[in-house]
Amino acid sequence: MPIILLVDDSEVDREVMTGLLAADVDWLVSHANNGAEALRMIADATPDAVVTDLLMPEMDGMELVSRISDSYPEVPVVVVTSHDDVKMAFKALRKGAASYVPKAQLNEKLLDTVEQVLALSDMDHVDERIIEITTNTRYRFTMENDPTLIAPLVDRVQLGLNSMHLCSPTQRMHVGIALEEALINAMFHGNLELPTSQLAEVRHCLHEGKPSALVEERRQQSPYKERKIHVAADLTRDRAQFVVVDEGAGFPVETIRPKSIDDILDGHCGRGLMLIRTFMNEVIFNESGNEIRMMLKDLRAVPSTDEEEKTHA
Repeated sequence: MPIILLVDDSEVDREVMTGLLAADVDWLVSHANNGAEALRMIADATPDAVVTDLLMPEMDGMELVSRISDSYPEVPVVVVTSHDDVKMAFKALRKGAASYVPKAQLNEKLLDTVEQVLALSDMDHVDERIIEITTNTRYRFTMENDPTLIAPLVDRVQLGLNSMHLCSPTQRMHVGIALEEALINAMFHGNLELPTSQLAEVRHCLHEGKPSALVEERRQQSPYKERKIHVAADLTRDRAQFVVVDEGAGFPVETIRPKSIDDILDGHCGRGLMLIRTFMNEVIFNESGNEIRMMLKDLRAVPSTDEEEKTHA
């Protein structure tokens, strides 16, 4: 049973979010009034994920994100922002948060977001004997519009990063979220051309492991059923590059191409693209809008178990 630690100084907000998180999933939700209390609780029993407000007395959510990222990097943190405060969300993501939910969208996005980060934080251990002989890893996938393929594909790429000791747990989760968002966009927006109004329900079905009637209907219809998604992932000691291509009609790239970081912070792109642009160093679309190329250059090498033991000796 996953344990979710909910941090908020408002009893009313805690009750609302607890109801959303415990509505139809088997989770244990515990509570803390502020960041300092949350850290004491984490030291006693590490939760599977933390959901925190940003504005709190004694220790606010921003400092809590930093402390968890430093001391408990394996614990994903979802921050709740006031209204549509993208700038605060961006700052929290840079400090190590896994994702964010605007307070005005709790009903639609909180459960889905927590399910997403839980799924992407669950990584298996890797045989240490192959680490030293791995110089690069390449993946090539051609996938149908089957939502159940997204999670195992992301897992496979994360495993490659983990096996080369390239990323911290937080950074690996950021990569997983960016890649998943790109795949969701390629499948649901690109190939299947689903109505935007239906995407929240479709995403919820995806993270619940349940079929979506709308997706299944589109998968049986032409031209949607003939379309594929092509994915390339190239991992080296210096960088990680990911390319996701769909066979849909594309979209006007200029409508989402930011000219500066201020365009991102001012909300000129959707939440999924904002996450991608925050977690990746470079994001490029082709002119037709059906290909996204994502580059991560500042990979943080993680020492192997043997190196860690030498450091502590």
